[in-house]
Amino acid sequence: MQIVVNIIVLAATYSLVCCGYVLVYRASRVLNLGHGELVALGGYFVFTVALSGHPVPSFVLACGLSLGLGFLVYFFLMRFMTGESVVAAVLVTIALGILLQGTIILSWTSQTFYPVETLGGKSVTFGLPGGASISLYKLLTIICAVAVYLALFLCFKFTRWGLRMRAVGENPLLASQRGIKLHVFYALSWAIAAFSGGLAGMLQACEHGLEPGLFVLGLKAFPVVLVGGLDSLAGVLIGALVVAVAEVVAIQWISPQASEVAPFVVLLIMLLIRPWGIFGTKEELDRV
Repeated sequence: MQIVVNIIVLAATYSLVCCGYVLVYRASRVLNLGHGELVALGGYFVFTVALSGHPVPSFVLACGLSLGLGFLVYFFLMRFMTGESVVAAVLVTIALGILLQGTIILSWTSQTFYPVETLGGKSVTFGLPGGASISLYKLLTIICAVAVYLALFLCFKFTRWGLRMRAVGENPLLASQRGIKLHVFYALSWAIAAFSGGLAGMLQACEHGLEPGLFVLGLKAFPVVLVGGLDSLAGVLIGALVVAVAEVVAIQWISPQASEVAPFVVLLIMLLIRPWGIFGTKEELDRV
């Protein structure tokens, strides 16, 4: 039973991180390779603004900072890449990641921090049937992943903003001719991506501690997007589950070190079988 719990928690974490990859790619066809640093910054935001004894306001404020960071990244950097080649835009996201990583080290050093201590909280564990257990922040990770994906589904399905964002992703030229302001929705996709990734970083930092290496979570989650499909939020959920199963199985029956390569083994297998992912759209594949 504990193995099942571990798989669900890991899949929820990957789902939160990979939500950002998909939203940015669907809106602008840009693969954000600096997303891991946005995840890490979420953890540093909640540590910096932490109010002792007030974890909820601290998380709300940190989420607001992550959301604002997404808008700033688009308006001051990625906005100027509109209309440029995809390769150029991807290279800019790599440069962005390096810049953010340097900013993290200069601002907070490479020391390990524990936001839970700053928040004044305690480590709480809940017992589950079958002898399994789950910590408070792992449970919150599952709840947040469900809430984020449910909110996105309802937004894309029933709201005007959601429908316009879908239109921008499917046919930006036609959308602009219909009076939809592309830059507004591109910025919104970056903001939501930074929010969901930052939220995953906050929860990971509270559970395991905070250090600059937290950005690696974005790299480990990257195979999930390619397995599920770069333009499919539903595919992310399936891909996250597949990769989580592979990683937990590797930990249980091979070695903890094997879990580091398990996601990429799954990715290689998927690229051989179905390069566009489980629910991804089959498009012309270019060699870069």
